[in-house]
Amino acid sequence: MTTGTPFPTGASWFLVLPDTDAVAGLAARAGSGAVQEIRHASGRPWLLGHWPARGMTTAVCGRTRLCVLGQHAVTEREAERAAGGGSPEAAERLARTWPGSHHLLASFDGDVLVRGTVSGVRSLFVAPAPGAHGAYVAGDRADVLADLAGAEPDEGRLAVQLLSPGILHPLTAQTVWRGVDVVPGDHRLRLDHDGHVRTSRCWSPPQAELSLAEGARLVRDRLADAVGVRVADGAPVSADLGGVDSTAVVCTAVRSGAEVVAYTAAIHDVLGDDVTYARRTAEALHPPNALEHHVVPATAVPLTFDGVHELEDDLDTPSMYSVNRHRRMYIIERAAERGSSLHLSGMGGDELFSGAAAHVHGLLRRHPRTGWRHARGFVSRHRWSRRTAVRQLLDGRSYGAWLQQVARDLTLPQPPMSVPLFEWGIPPRLPPWATGRAVEAVRDLIRTQAPEAQALGDGHGVHRELATIRTLARFARHVQQMSEPLGVTFASPYYDDLLIEAALAVRPEERVTPWRYKPLIEEAMRGVVPDVSRLRTTKAHAAFEEETGLRRHRSSLLALWDDARLRRLGLIDVETLREWCRRPLAADLESALLHATVGCEVWLRSREESAGRRGRPRTDMGGIPA
Repeated sequence: MTTGTPFPTGASWFLVLPDTDAVAGLAARAGSGAVQEIRHASGRPWLLGHWPARGMTTAVCGRTRLCVLGQHAVTEREAERAAGGGSPEAAERLARTWPGSHHLLASFDGDVLVRGTVSGVRSLFVAPAPGAHGAYVAGDRADVLADLAGAEPDEGRLAVQLLSPGILHPLTAQTVWRGVDVVPGDHRLRLDHDGHVRTSRCWSPPQAELSLAEGARLVRDRLADAVGVRVADGAPVSADLGGVDSTAVVCTAVRSGAEVVAYTAAIHDVLGDDVTYARRTAEALHPPNALEHHVVPATAVPLTFDGVHELEDDLDTPSMYSVNRHRRMYIIERAAERGSSLHLSGMGGDELFSGAAAHVHGLLRRHPRTGWRHARGFVSRHRWSRRTAVRQLLDGRSYGAWLQQVARDLTLPQPPMSVPLFEWGIPPRLPPWATGRAVEAVRDLIRTQAPEAQALGDGHGVHRELATIRTLARFARHVQQMSEPLGVTFASPYYDDLLIEAALAVRPEERVTPWRYKPLIEEAMRGVVPDVSRLRTTKAHAAFEEETGLRRHRSSLLALWDDARLRRLGLIDVETLREWCRRPLAADLESALLHATVGCEVWLRSREESAGRRGRPRTDMGGIPA
C-alpha cells in the first residue's frame, strides 16, 4: 500500500465502508484526508469523502441512514420517507422517481445499499480492502479505490483503452486497475455486516410501446424536471448553445425562469451553422432578452491537440477527450470567470434522439415490410453498401459470437464510412502502432469474456444505444472532474435515468427513421424551442479544427511520445506512431485513431504528476504509481 494522501485535489469523491472493524485501518487512513464523514448507526465510519454540501441530502430514521448525492432537489423529508420505508427495496423504488443525476446510499443498520446511474455518469466501483479478510469497499472514483487498495494498472486493460472506436461492451467500461471492478449502471451493490459484496441487476430498458406523440410529452416533462432540479436555487447558470439538443436544454432552462448565460463557439467551417441558429434562438425567445448570449470567435477557441503534452487533470480513467481538453474547457473557464457555478450541456442528446439504425435488425423480424422500408431508407441516405447491409441484417449471431469475430479482426484496417451500422456495434480496431503484445492482450481479454457476455438490451438497436451511452457518458464524468477545481458543476441532463427511460420507451420505428432528423426531441420541444431552431436538420462538425489542430500542434503531439509511458509498458511502437503523427490525416478515420492513445498516455503522465503533488512514491512499473 502506498503512503501519502491518495485523494485528488479539488475533486469530489466518496468511499463506502462496510459496518465492520475489519476495515478500521483503511478507514483511519482514508479519514486522515477526508473532509466529511457520515457514520453507521453502530458509530463506525460509513461514508468518507469530499462532496459539495448542496449536492448531499441526508436522513436518519432509527438505525437507518440514507444519503442522496449529486444533482437533484431531494428534500430531507423525501429522504426521510425513503429511509423509513422499512427496506432497501422500498427506498430504491422511491429513489427511482427522483429527477436528476445522483447516487443513492443507504445503511440499514449496517446493511449497505449503493446505486449509481444507468449511464455511468454517477459511477460506482468496488475493491477488496487490504488485510480485511474478504471485506470490500466501494467508491465513485476508481483511482481513489486503487490507491487505497494498493492496486496496480493492468497492462491488458490499458491496451483495451487503445481501441477505436472505444465502444466494446463490457471491456471498455471496465477499470484499468487489477482488483478494482466497475459496478454496471444497471446494477445495485450490497455490502453486508462483514463487508461481503454482491451485485444484482436493478434496471432494464423499458418496453418500447409509446407513440412518438406520447413519448414527446414524456420527454418534455422529464427534461423540464431534469433542468428544474439543477436551477432550483435561482442562481445564474451558464450553458452551451449549439446544436438541437443543447438548444432544447437552454430553452427549457429559460422557460423555468432561470437566469442563463449561453455561449456558442464558432467554427472555421463556413458550412457550420451553430452561430446562425443560436442567434435566431436568442432573438425569438420570449420575453425579449430572456437569454444573455455570447458568440465565441473561432479564432479564440483552442484547436484539437492543443497542449496535449502538458495536461495535468486528475481523471480516474484515461479519456479520449484529452485531445480536445482545452477546446472543451475554454467556454467553461469563461463561464467560471463570470461567476457561474453550474454549466448546462446537451451531451447525450445524440445517443437518445439520433438513435441507432441497428433497430432495423429487430424491426425486420417483427414487421418485415416496415423493416425493409427503413433499411432501404438508411442505405440510400448514407450511401451504404447494399450487399453489406443485407448480410448484416440477415446475420443472426449472438452478441458473444460477434465479439469473437471482433477478436479475430483487431488488426484489420478501420471499416470504411460506407459500411452500414446494422451490426451489434462498429467493430473496433487497434491502431497500427499497437505492439503484438498489446494485440494479444486485448484478444485474450475479449475471448475470455465473450462466452459470458450478454447484450445490454433486447436487440441490436437498444444494445448499441446503451453501449454508446455508457461510453460517451464517461466524457461527461471527465468534464465534471475537469470543471470541479474551477468551482463549476457540469450538468448533462440527457444522461439522467428518467430521460433515458422516456426516450427508450418510444417505438424505435418512430424515434429512429431515415426521413426525419431527431423527431422525438423535435416534437417534444413544440412551444419550448422557437420553430426557427426546433425544425433544424443540420449538425456542425469540427473537422477543420481537428485537421488544422494536428498541423499547428504537431510538435506538442510529438513531444508526448518522448519517453512514452505506453512504450515502457510494451504497448506501442513509438516510431510507427511518430510517423503517423507526421502525416496529413483525415479527421474522420485517420486522425481519430490517435485519440485513444493520446488519452492513455496523457493519463499515465498525469498519474505520475499527481503522485508527486500528493507526496506518494512512484513505482518502477513503467513510471505508473501503484
